[in-house]
Amino acid sequence: MEISGIISAIVIGVIIGALGRLVVPGRQHIGILWTILIGIVAALIGAAIASALGVDDTKGVDWIEWLIQIALAAVGVIALDRAKAGSR
Repeated sequence: MEISGIISAIVIGVIIGALGRLVVPGRQHIGILWTILIGIVAALIGAAIASALGVDDTKGVDWIEWLIQIALAAVGVIALDRAKAGSR
């Protein structure tokens, strides 16, 4: 992976993580770095799922791919928030 790919993964991860966090109701007790990491992982996994389903390259905006990535980020935010709440 080239440096431009890494930078774009981070930027997309920030956006996906933030959107995933916004979808989850209430206050989450995780930091911004965790949100970014969850977003990056969700973006990568979501892209792979979209590719497997054949919806990764459509005409215009790839809305289905974005929705998959945001849903995965929301699940990741909920899982980490609950894991941190359970450790308190």
